[in-house]
Amino acid sequence: MTKGCDGFMYLFQQIEEVILKYNDTRRAVGEFVLKEKSNLRHMSMNEVAKKTYTSKATLVRFAKTIGYSGWREFITAFMEEVLYEERSRAEVDPNFPFQEQDSYESIANKIGVLQTESISDTINVLDINMLNQAVNILINAKTITLFCISPYIYLAEIFRRKMLSIGVIVEIANPLEARLSAQVLTESDCAILISYSGNNEILEPISHISALKKRGVKIIGITSVGDNYIRKNVDCVLTMSSRERLYSKISNFATEESVHFLLNVLFSCYFKQNYQANLDHKIFNAKEIERQRFSTLNNIKENP
Repeated sequence: MTKGCDGFMYLFQQIEEVILKYNDTRRAVGEFVLKEKSNLRHMSMNEVAKKTYTSKATLVRFAKTIGYSGWREFITAFMEEVLYEERSRAEVDPNFPFQEQDSYESIANKIGVLQTESISDTINVLDINMLNQAVNILINAKTITLFCISPYIYLAEIFRRKMLSIGVIVEIANPLEARLSAQVLTESDCAILISYSGNNEILEPISHISALKKRGVKIIGITSVGDNYIRKNVDCVLTMSSRERLYSKISNFATEESVHFLLNVLFSCYFKQNYQANLDHKIFNAKEIERQRFSTLNNIKENP
């Protein structure tokens, strides 16, 4: 259960999902587990139940909610993940990369380090076989449609523009009409789904996987490390940097950088497959756009 692309799945995000989803004693247990993660190895089940004002039965219920048979199995997996996180601790905390007392210069340096670490982390978990598969899917797709929500939809727009610069039309499914988009795609098309948690099959964009699969649409998933719904239902998955919490953070600095990097890699590998033709197309269009821009400026000058 704990094994994932990088050795361990990220239970922290799953626990945050439980905290958000349930308004009962499981929330209290989840909040306590995250707060006392470094001290849990020294606590018995009785101690945890006492400190959370719950019971052993509640702890078992909490563990089963996340997918474990009992508290002991859960706590063993969780402590493995805590140790893994401690051993591989980044120079900058992706959730709280700067503090209130930091100078502007310090903040700038820390954000720079964080973005560099995010890309490095993404490269470390990049599965080249999956990348090859993803590029082949894109090359053979009649149409390419991206399914995602904010903030990734803005990164998808940048990818769309890059692809358009070499003559490839990419659609971005409007979340309000994404269900319609999913219903018109066919086995000749490709869908790219971007979701950090990758776990809630009733929410955007994961809710469209079932319909896309029924229609034979080739799917590329971009999600975090671990056994989530996307990984269980999509054959081609690329992994984004996964050190951020779902909700307890200042912003999506690391994941945005990671997704942007992966989309740039997809574009570049696609470009490489027909390098000279794509380069010629790109340069020709760039010159045409500049020529038209200067022509427009000259007309404005001549007709004040």
